[in-house]
Amino acid sequence: MKKFFYGLKMFILKIIFLLPSQLMRRKLINFFMSNKLDSSVSIYGGCEFRSPKNIKIGRNSIIGNGCLLDGRRGLEIGSNVNISSGVWIWSLHHDVQSPEFSVAGGKVSIGNRAWLGSRCTILPGVTIGEGSVIAAGAVVVRDVPEFSIMGGVPAKKIGERNKNLTYQLESGLPFI
Repeated sequence: MKKFFYGLKMFILKIIFLLPSQLMRRKLINFFMSNKLDSSVSIYGGCEFRSPKNIKIGRNSIIGNGCLLDGRRGLEIGSNVNISSGVWIWSLHHDVQSPEFSVAGGKVSIGNRAWLGSRCTILPGVTIGEGSVIAAGAVVVRDVPEFSIMGGVPAKKIGERNKNLTYQLESGLPFI
């Protein structure tokens, strides 16, 4: 019965993420997240949140279209973070060496003013430092130092970002 209600909750969330109004989405998602979602956060349509009660998103952050945020082992996103369309952030997966196909994972943390490019993948237990940039399509398997620019599969450091970041992201369009 527990699996049934969990599945029903996930189905309802999928419907909520298809609503055409950001305001309606944010209010309904907040219900499932125990009111942890600030009104300045923008969440675009078609996203999927797994275990939303374990996801914390800081002020002025933007979650692009079609993102998957996995909170099963915890996910903390800082303020003014731009998560581009199609990003997958995983906090739990299967252990490939386990004879029982058991799960392994850990909390994912993303620092303030980080920018995750389109369709990048963040694997369980990773910390992405403040101001870091993850290039489109990169797969992050290890912690990322602050203000680093990372790209590739697996992601490697390809540059440094300016440390004098002062921008504040603004809410997205109301009907996207």
